[in-house]
Amino acid sequence: MNFAANLGYLFTEHDFLDRFAAAAACGFSAVEFAAPYAYAPSELARRLRDNALQCVLFNLPMGAPGSFGLGCRPERGGEFREGVGRALDYASALGTRRINCIAGVLRQGDDPEHCEATLVENLRFAAGELAAKGIELVIEPINSRDVPGFLVPTCDRAAEVIARCGVPNLYLQCDLYHAAMMDEDPSSILSRHRAIVRHIQFADAPGRGEPGTGQVDFARHFATIEAIGYEGWVSAEYRPTRATAETLHWFRHGA
Repeated sequence: MNFAANLGYLFTEHDFLDRFAAAAACGFSAVEFAAPYAYAPSELARRLRDNALQCVLFNLPMGAPGSFGLGCRPERGGEFREGVGRALDYASALGTRRINCIAGVLRQGDDPEHCEATLVENLRFAAGELAAKGIELVIEPINSRDVPGFLVPTCDRAAEVIARCGVPNLYLQCDLYHAAMMDEDPSSILSRHRAIVRHIQFADAPGRGEPGTGQVDFARHFATIEAIGYEGWVSAEYRPTRATAETLHWFRHGA
């Protein structure tokens, strides 16, 4: 499989800009991160180039910490659209061909149908802007145990939203950790939604540590990823329980 390292979670024993070299030293050829926006695109591009890495994913701007995305928020449509333009600038500089949308959370008093309609409208807009640059958009379910009120907590719900949008370059990002936290079977999800899965992430559950720290059957789920013919990136997005290089048994030898 094609493994990538999420630099927001892995190699945090180093400053962020030094994590590129650390990932490359451990054998990774690809990285991802949630938010590149605190750094100049040229600096990130240099770190990628100097370490022979590609950036395979980052997120649209998500708002202030704790917002968990802008996509479903009716009052923040202008900010969402501005963020799409900003993300495209970074994608151009970094050579990234896939961008993730975090849907956002429902607040007390919200109309869920209105918030979902807002998400659909925003996804259609973002997908159209990205399509013009040859870039795919993915949407990521986030479990409602860790993030109560998240609008799209399961892959089945995300698939419904994708179908409702009806645009050709909108796909599913499947995180095995979030699926497990919702008591779903990741292998069943991967098989059921194989046609729309374009990016995969993983961590063990519960705890979000490296494989072997929780109850996720990685051998089974990695075998499913291969069996369905998935050829995209599979990104490690876990919190290492010790120095990252000491937790890569799954990378060197398989889960």
